[in-house]
Amino acid sequence: MTHEPLPPRRDAARLFADVARYTARQWSHHKGAAGLALAVTMAATLVDIAIPAAVGRLVDALSQARVQGEGLDGAIGAGSAMIALGLCYLALRHLGMVAICRFTPRVMRRMCQEAFWRVQRFSTDWHANSFAGATVRKLTRGMWAMDVLVDVVILGLVPSVLVLAGATLVLSLSWPVLGLTVGLGSLVFIVMCGFLVLRWVAPVAQAANALDSKLGGLLADSVGCNAVVKAFGAESREDRMIGDFTEGWRAKTQFTWIRGTTSGTIQLTYMLGLQALILTLIVSLWLEGRASVGDVAWVLGTYAVIHAYLREIGMHFRNLQRSVNDLEDIVAFTHQNLGIEDRPNAGALAVPEGRIAFDRVTFRYGGQSRALYEDFSVTIAPGERIGLVGHSGSGKSTFVKLIQRLHDVQGGAIRIDGQDVAEVTQESLRGQIALVPQEPVLFHRTLAENIAYGRPGASMAAIVAAAKQAHAHDFIAALPLGYDTLVGERGVKLSGGERQRVALARAILADAPILILDEATSSLDSVSEALIQDAVEELMRNRTTLIVAHRLSTVQRVDRILVFDGGRIVEQGTHAQLIAREGGHYRALFETQTLGLLGERQAA
Repeated sequence: MTHEPLPPRRDAARLFADVARYTARQWSHHKGAAGLALAVTMAATLVDIAIPAAVGRLVDALSQARVQGEGLDGAIGAGSAMIALGLCYLALRHLGMVAICRFTPRVMRRMCQEAFWRVQRFSTDWHANSFAGATVRKLTRGMWAMDVLVDVVILGLVPSVLVLAGATLVLSLSWPVLGLTVGLGSLVFIVMCGFLVLRWVAPVAQAANALDSKLGGLLADSVGCNAVVKAFGAESREDRMIGDFTEGWRAKTQFTWIRGTTSGTIQLTYMLGLQALILTLIVSLWLEGRASVGDVAWVLGTYAVIHAYLREIGMHFRNLQRSVNDLEDIVAFTHQNLGIEDRPNAGALAVPEGRIAFDRVTFRYGGQSRALYEDFSVTIAPGERIGLVGHSGSGKSTFVKLIQRLHDVQGGAIRIDGQDVAEVTQESLRGQIALVPQEPVLFHRTLAENIAYGRPGASMAAIVAAAKQAHAHDFIAALPLGYDTLVGERGVKLSGGERQRVALARAILADAPILILDEATSSLDSVSEALIQDAVEELMRNRTTLIVAHRLSTVQRVDRILVFDGGRIVEQGTHAQLIAREGGHYRALFETQTLGLLGERQAA
């Protein structure tokens, strides 16, 4: 089975820089909350550094009290200071965590909205070439990666750097060699962690993430097409396909995890050596009489804090690497071209009449050298009912897509009531067009919500009226929950004909001045088709209507038929005019369909 290629790996350093800029931009929208979380966390860290000093003073006070027989005032004071510092640390840590709990969800919410906004506005080509399941996985994984990143930076890296810098400074004031050892040893450790993460672990983690996204897409694709799988008895085939892919995913993920584990072991080994060196130095200073027992306790306590933060730095770097890789896709969305964008200062489309004009339009699909339309012109009068017929690939579907501006033309202009569709907002343009597709797609929402989608806020009475006009009310009323029935993903709980009627009711309720029908009755049985044909006729009244016709019986009563061939209109006229034309394209299509229907009836 052929899979779409995985995206190329990005340079790890450049990826980290991109994620850092993206994170800074997201945090900048919540400066107050971010600043409060950082300030309180840093204050708690400074208190944490001070606790070992109080421990050292306590040890010295207790030693003097035993040796010299003095009172315990000094020990009590040092012990009280330890307790006070501990309580202060707890209070500050709690406040810092509360601040982070307020800050992080705000950032996650904003980035989700921003990414979703972009994904919704990517071109139809982008969506056609992307797995919906993989896209959703990228969005959710990126959101939770930001949660990890906030913890890593605010609770991890910033406090760690502060502890290391503070401890180095304080120790250097008393014992320069010891302070220099701690400072340089910590700096080397940080550089080593950065190298291991950026250059050794991150590249393989990127590849593992790409496979993870692909796996999500394949699973969603197979589950979403379960009806097709069952129809062909292909469960075992799909099992093998997922099994083969997950074997590659397993190998890559296992390799990534083992490399991360090895990186952690290297870091722990280094810290063990640094700990032995510092222990040797402070014991030597004690033997030389340059440090008291309390000083030894202070240094060892301080290094215990440093060791904890150093060990966590390694963990933080690993989590940083994972979160950066998880954020890669959502950051990439910000660099992705939308494809079709509103022009600066684009206004709202007004449709007082509904005249549509193609003015010398040239259009080619991306990657194709030959233009489908070249210097193409046609005008549709207000309220005119137009049939679009022709063989597959002749240009009739592209015709209606260009009116909706799902693609941009390379030359000429498409105008509605004199307004270039490229100069108005896409939302206002498509809000003036009601579409009934050949294969209607419904949301996994209630029937009422699906019908009202083209007219938010419509009353229940209006929804029911539209459903009655589309002959959908009877089957809806027969359902246990009626209009509150959830239709399943993409409307899977309904039959094809039922989905078609709901889509027609949606178009009726939208009440747009321009109507596009893509073989709107193709999924209906002959009885249902006859029932709603009158509804379609009523819907087309006083509206500019385009009917993409596969069955020519649906366009016999329109005002004009446009016959497409190779991106050109080769014939136009009424059904009677075109059928009377000897050797005409339309007549040939009609005779082919008529003979096919007669053959089917005779075979039956």
